[in-house]
Amino acid sequence: MSILVPLLLTLLVLSGCHTATLLHTSNFLKESIRLLDELLEAKVSCDKMNVTNVFAGDKQGNDPETLCKATTVAWEGRSCHRHLEGIYLNLLRLLQRKSGVYKAPCPVAGGSATSLSDFLLDLRRALQQRVKGQSLK
Repeated sequence: MSILVPLLLTLLVLSGCHTATLLHTSNFLKESIRLLDELLEAKVSCDKMNVTNVFAGDKQGNDPETLCKATTVAWEGRSCHRHLEGIYLNLLRLLQRKSGVYKAPCPVAGGSATSLSDFLLDLRRALQQRVKGQSLK
């Protein structure tokens, strides 16, 4: 009986840590989506600027490598709008939580290009899918 109480306490603490990590991740995702919404509403002169289309091969946008490349594109475009720096920082935190393999900035090959506006729409879609995926777990 005396071993049961410490074991239950340990399990309770571990489940709390997992829940706290999910909440932090969810907060980063929701904050990034909010910033993307604000950025997409504010028509800026550089929204037609060409950026690398990191979502071209990954329609789900859930691949850690794609997230890392999106982080790089956000960093490179941060001079366009101040919200891109916040998006970059949130993506960087998400990447650090999700993968120990990828460290931003990831190299982004000069493949197909898209407008910054389309990149932001794709990024918002990918982050919304991540939020939905978390709520299913």
